[in-house]
Amino acid sequence: MRPWWWALDYAYAGWRQLRSVIRRLGPESFSDGDPRLPAIVLLPGVYETWGFLEPAALRLNGAGYRVYAVPELGANRRAVPESAQLVRRRLRELFEVHGIEQCILLAHSKGGLIGKHAMLDELLQQSQGSSAGETARIRGLVAIGTPFGGSVYARYLFSRTLRQFSPRDAVLLSLQAQEDVNDRIVSIFAQFDPHIPGGSALAGATNVRLPVAGHFRTLGDPLVLAAVEEAVASLGGGKR
Repeated sequence: MRPWWWALDYAYAGWRQLRSVIRRLGPESFSDGDPRLPAIVLLPGVYETWGFLEPAALRLNGAGYRVYAVPELGANRRAVPESAQLVRRRLRELFEVHGIEQCILLAHSKGGLIGKHAMLDELLQQSQGSSAGETARIRGLVAIGTPFGGSVYARYLFSRTLRQFSPRDAVLLSLQAQEDVNDRIVSIFAQFDPHIPGGSALAGATNVRLPVAGHFRTLGDPLVLAAVEEAVASLGGGKR
């Protein structure tokens, strides 16, 4: 049965990649919403565009949330610390240009690692009284299928981009050791994830394990989308 889930998962990923090429709507289509609610900032996984999170963007935008992407991430191949800096710059732009004061990060896979790194960077700047400039403050992170503990498969891959998910990776180990922001993270993950066999549970976070299967196709699953909306609300993003 599990090989079938692998096939379905990759078929979904391929379809999403195709939609990223032929899509007519851009991320700016989701920027209208209730200014009393925190904005949603999308952080896709490795080799992904924001379009992989489009089902969640549509649902949250329909509920009144303004949704933004981080175009500078591109195909999201950079190292996690560098990508987190790009996210922080984008949050500064959202504050200065769009007047957004608070946001919730919505991430898939690697995007969750980037999101946590950005939260830790923000916490460090606050503790140091840094004058690096005002940004949209991060209220929390909703992460879908994020390898917080790494993936045992990563160490066997030739790609340096993918080997950063090894459980032995220095950046990943550092992120695990720093738990100060974990109570503002909701980790949503599948009962069976072909890419993260160890699951995505994170100590100190709110962990939501759902009876679904896959790494990519879960992004369009109604159970996952409902859990995302509830997670956003639980982080102070509106009525549950």
